[in-house]
Amino acid sequence: MAQQQPQIIILPEGAMRTQGRDAQGSNIMAAKALAAMVRSTLGPRGMDKMLVDDLGDIVVTNDGATIVSEMKVEHPAAKMVIEVAKTQDEEVGDGTTTAVVMTGELLSNAEKLLEQGIHSTVIARGYRMAAKKTQEVLERIGKPVGLQDKATLKKIAATSMTGKSVGESREHLSEVAVSAVTQVAEDLNGRISVDLDNIQVEKKQGGSVTDTELIKGIVLDKEVVHPGMPKKVENARIALVDGAFEVKKTETDAQIQITDPSQLQAFLDQEEKGMRDLVDAVVKSGANVLLCQKGIEDIPQHYLAKAKIMAVKNVKESDMKKLAKATGARVITRVRDISKEDLGNAKIIEEVKTAGDEMIYIRDCKNPKAVSILVRGGTEHVVDEAERSIHDALGVTAAALEQGKYVAGGGAVEIELAKELRKYADSIGGREQLAVNAFADALEVIPKTLAESAGMDAIDTLVTLRSKHDGKDGVNIGVNVLESKVGDMAAKNVLEPMKLKSQVVKSASEATEMILRIDDIIASSNKNMPAMPPGGGMGGMDY
Repeated sequence: MAQQQPQIIILPEGAMRTQGRDAQGSNIMAAKALAAMVRSTLGPRGMDKMLVDDLGDIVVTNDGATIVSEMKVEHPAAKMVIEVAKTQDEEVGDGTTTAVVMTGELLSNAEKLLEQGIHSTVIARGYRMAAKKTQEVLERIGKPVGLQDKATLKKIAATSMTGKSVGESREHLSEVAVSAVTQVAEDLNGRISVDLDNIQVEKKQGGSVTDTELIKGIVLDKEVVHPGMPKKVENARIALVDGAFEVKKTETDAQIQITDPSQLQAFLDQEEKGMRDLVDAVVKSGANVLLCQKGIEDIPQHYLAKAKIMAVKNVKESDMKKLAKATGARVITRVRDISKEDLGNAKIIEEVKTAGDEMIYIRDCKNPKAVSILVRGGTEHVVDEAERSIHDALGVTAAALEQGKYVAGGGAVEIELAKELRKYADSIGGREQLAVNAFADALEVIPKTLAESAGMDAIDTLVTLRSKHDGKDGVNIGVNVLESKVGDMAAKNVLEPMKLKSQVVKSASEATEMILRIDDIIASSNKNMPAMPPGGGMGGMDY
């Protein structure tokens, strides 16, 4: 009688394991389903999505990053694709929809190769080779752009907003975005650096999108602390203090024994003198505006008001850093040590009622390295979408300056890259050649989707684009969505930063390679491993 093998239990009860082609199929299907959801939002004729959360709050947008971040995605592979969109948003600020659609198409094409018996590591290697080649081609076809090329930068910014619900105001918004970025940009040894944290974006409902303005300084959602203080100060000399204007508490528990009333009065007088000395130090420095990171008690408020000094309390630390960069002031910790050299300057500081709320405007600073954009719009949803549009415009303008190159949009660059990849595929041989060709096909999903959204025949459009790109001057030929025809996109002012395209290729190819190499999914419980329903939908996703 044969000896019975002992049963070994490795995974806990309720755990779920999917292996081999089933695991790959599940991951690819999830990524494809996510890409299909956002694909219809691509381009100037892209549609919007309405997202409703558990509390009934509504977001209406066609911004890819917002859509994928608002959706409650359960499938682990779909979450990996969402990471692609987040990376794209953080690195460039635009192109998130393109990145998700591209990832879905790369996986879809890889699935066809898997069905032909080509191993996933071969496909991953071929994709890696193709991604490297696209970076070389992009470097070659990219055109230079710099801080002085404001007209080109405005075209790049306006392109990022085409198709958004605030598209009609894109000329004004692109002007605001480019002015903000060029103001805070710094030339570091011949290389342009832009820290978008130095551009503060405030939004207030009311007015229209065209009322959005750039303030060469900072906007604080605060009000003056005392009614007796001036509400407007011209030629402001600004003191930035991160200490508190209040009685210092002892660090250890202390008891003060008072035996007669005169001692109590002397104690209170001493406290008041301490606070008055702080105010005197500010007055002596010549400051007429005090912006304090911490609190200001009633007594110092009184003395500051008597000295005609405008004061604002509880300013956020992040705003204090921006204020220092905008006004040239130094943030002071010890108020008694404040001097004239520590003060910053602004042409005008005023408290203005905006949409029912008091706000402090610090305007017309001399060459500020931190600025503010006040976004306006008729309704809450319009303001939110305008803010998202400004975010995209700032991102692409900064990306164009930092890498110093731009390319034509409208799918022109994708067709050119696909053409060059097919040439490259013929030169390498081996099974990787099939993966490089699949990568080239995946790139064409962008012009194909743009053509579909414009009501054009996708196949005819691709054929026309390929033949035009085979010509001598075809590098800028793409899909003119607004006129539903093929044309020169550079001549139509449809421009995008080269960094946007290179980041899409990098992120999408790396995420695809990672997903392709997964052949085993072990989930600790059934709820963490959503089943794929029949017909290719995505299980476990609610939004």
